[in-house]
Amino acid sequence: MNDLSTPYVQVDGRALDADPLFLALMGGYGHMTAMQIRDGRVRGLDFHLTRLDTATKELFGEGLDGGLVRDRIRSALDEAGVRDASARVYVYAPEPGDRTVTAVILRPAVPEPGPQRVRSVPYARPSAHLKHVGVFGQVYHLRQVKAAGFDEALLVEPDGTVAEGAVTNVGFLDGDTVVWPSAPALDGITMLVLQRELDRAGLPWRRQAVRLDEVARFDAVFVCNSVGVSPVPLIDDVRFPPDAEPVRMLKRLYEAAPWDVI
Repeated sequence: MNDLSTPYVQVDGRALDADPLFLALMGGYGHMTAMQIRDGRVRGLDFHLTRLDTATKELFGEGLDGGLVRDRIRSALDEAGVRDASARVYVYAPEPGDRTVTAVILRPAVPEPGPQRVRSVPYARPSAHLKHVGVFGQVYHLRQVKAAGFDEALLVEPDGTVAEGAVTNVGFLDGDTVVWPSAPALDGITMLVLQRELDRAGLPWRRQAVRLDEVARFDAVFVCNSVGVSPVPLIDDVRFPPDAEPVRMLKRLYEAAPWDVI
């Protein structure tokens, strides 16, 4: 009789080796970053490496060397035989002190097809400053709003303040000034790249509390993530210009941002 000193695992009736990493993946305690790679380069590489190092310290009590991360990504690209890809880097610790760094290589993402219609939902991600792997809540709401004909979910705190999108950061235009919500949210890499490019161009941006019942006062809205910047023509029943010049300017800034060799 099996004493279960080693866990026994079946998936769809097929037995699998109970690799500690597999069990860690099932447990959902870890963090990650996602990037678009073109010709072996990525925008905002320093932000990705800082994100991984900082989160690894917080979750597992030790840092993560950026050189190791780059090696893992380069090795995965070489093994896959590609230079263009969507890449994800996951960090887990199946056992205390036994950290793993996993690189996943996928097909390159195509840019968003156009303006993103957004519906608000009452949800705040736990530990929102981390890009952690516990994404059930945001995926649930994203599926719900897509079934209702929208493209993205806007996560709203219990007090009515806007935080972030389910898979994006959201920005508002007050004239030519970009306003990022100050509620707890993930500092997305594209958002950070945009902030740096705005600073370089001498253009204004700020963080402030944005209430859902006040969004109509803004001149335009956009969302951004690793596939780029998209205008938002609709939040619930509030309409915004679908082709505002300040949003086009942000797209140009992002598209002109430098690429870093991995």
